[in-house]
Amino acid sequence: MIKLVQNFWGSFLSPMLRRPKRLQVAALCYRGRGADREVLLVTSRDSGRWIIPKGWPIRGLSSPEAAMQEAWEEAGVSKGRMNPKSIGTYSYDKTLRSGLPVPVETLVYPLAVDDLAEDFPESHERRRRWVSPADAAGMVRESELKTILREW
Repeated sequence: MIKLVQNFWGSFLSPMLRRPKRLQVAALCYRGRGADREVLLVTSRDSGRWIIPKGWPIRGLSSPEAAMQEAWEEAGVSKGRMNPKSIGTYSYDKTLRSGLPVPVETLVYPLAVDDLAEDFPESHERRRRWVSPADAAGMVRESELKTILREW
């Protein structure tokens, strides 16, 4: 009987209860080249863990433009050159204000940073740090983002 319930759950109910992934966009902010390349990490507002600037798509903006907007709001990137081609994706579960986890697929766009502002919309809520891609891979939690940082 237990096996029958497990099979019913696994093959019928589980796929029906699985939510489709929602889309986010992210900016992999960087400066320098080759061995001198550094990436910019920021802390999340809720847990303080290290992340790259990311957010939901913005109506009227392309995905790279929305990622650039997130880089401004979360990291203070005031000038930069966005590559319109995504360099990869990573998945994670985002906990909404309601407490429910939502699966998210995040498109990552490289952004060459030319200037950072000291005062930006979320400057009082976040810290930011320039680190090597290898160090960044050790600081972020998401395994697919770690891979992007190591291989990029």
